[in-house]
Amino acid sequence: MPGSVGGVSVMRRQRWVEMDATARGALMRRGLDDIFDPKLRRSIAALIDDVRDRGDIAVCEALARFDGIEVGPEQLRVSTDEFERAAVTPDVDAAIDDAIAHLRAFNEAQMEQAHDWSIESEPGLTVGEKITPITSAGLFTPSGKASYPSVAYQLAVPAVVAGVPSVALVVPPVPGGSGEVDPAVLVVCRKLGVEAVFRVNGPAGIAALGFGTQHIPKVRKIVGPGSPAVTIAQVEMQRHGVATMMLLGPTESLVIADDSADPTLLAADLLIEAEHGTDSTVVLITTSASLADAVDEALDRQLATLPGVRATAARASLGPNGGCVLVDDLDIAVGIANEFAPEHLQVVVTDGAVDLVVDGLVNAGEILVGQHTPFSAANFVIGCPASLPTSGFAHVSSGITADTFLKRTAIARADAAALERMTPSVLALAEHEGFPAHGDALRLRQR
Repeated sequence: MPGSVGGVSVMRRQRWVEMDATARGALMRRGLDDIFDPKLRRSIAALIDDVRDRGDIAVCEALARFDGIEVGPEQLRVSTDEFERAAVTPDVDAAIDDAIAHLRAFNEAQMEQAHDWSIESEPGLTVGEKITPITSAGLFTPSGKASYPSVAYQLAVPAVVAGVPSVALVVPPVPGGSGEVDPAVLVVCRKLGVEAVFRVNGPAGIAALGFGTQHIPKVRKIVGPGSPAVTIAQVEMQRHGVATMMLLGPTESLVIADDSADPTLLAADLLIEAEHGTDSTVVLITTSASLADAVDEALDRQLATLPGVRATAARASLGPNGGCVLVDDLDIAVGIANEFAPEHLQVVVTDGAVDLVVDGLVNAGEILVGQHTPFSAANFVIGCPASLPTSGFAHVSSGITADTFLKRTAIARADAAALERMTPSVLALAEHEGFPAHGDALRLRQR
């Protein structure tokens, strides 16, 4: 590979100055080809059409086909009894409470900034905005690889704090079970008052939320991370008038570090997102080749302690999918990070360089500063959004917060004098664009 450096055991290593356009482009594009695979898109589109046409029957058949779970339409919704029985260990229950408290604090502070406003833009003309929650939201929580109560509360707390009147959550049943839903997810929903929870296959559940079925309510907006199939389903549902987020695909992280970083901690932090799956991408950008060497040695040691499936995922994330990029200075590192636009970004540099680096970063789902702010703390407890745009969409979108579930309506009010002042401009533009009724409406008022 252009720019590769020998002698590494875990991280693919490249020098930015030696990477050609193909190598740089491949680093930036990560995952998009899998997400938008034509064959997978056709398959998901057919599934969506089936759910639109046959409703609950299609949802149940998808659950049987893809998840091996046989349930009837009346069993799609999680029962009151299941909610009441759901339980987790005391330490997990306390951790969920801790996380919810932090998320509430963050999102309630954001809501304080989201208030109605108005100004008098000229005498007699008042303009402003009214901010209200969307009427309904659908939340998708994955279940295939592990238990994800953190995803449930990262999605549900912002929706609840925003005041969304109708919130529904869909989640695939526990793999290998008889249809039961992860009790940790139900505990989260119970704590937050989310009662409409449905056991469904991921893509079919996305479609069911978008169209509405006999037992699953139709919603206006759907959010939640998942597999390429789940992501494609959300993208496809936009064609049917449903709002979704772009994109919440395979996880990714990027760390900017200089030689002040502790390589052992740095390796540990790189493994946080790397262990998610073989489709994850993890990148270290550093000015120090010696740090890269030390991190690679630490990674090799720490990988030996991980379960096999997690170690395999991490080696893919740090090897062919990502790796280490050596740069000449931190300005170049910032430029690469902004082009990459990572889901998760950590800055580990000297105190004197922190402001320079952070001020220069504009494209990232989140920015975590220093080695006391690891990705795992942000994923679980800190309270900043952890459901974040992936695959470069941090260029144009943000993480899921209360603001995700709000909308803004413009309001204006003019008196007669203000309208009279604007009339010549309106008439000139109406004539220029060929809309006579636009002008006539104002001419009537001049009589």
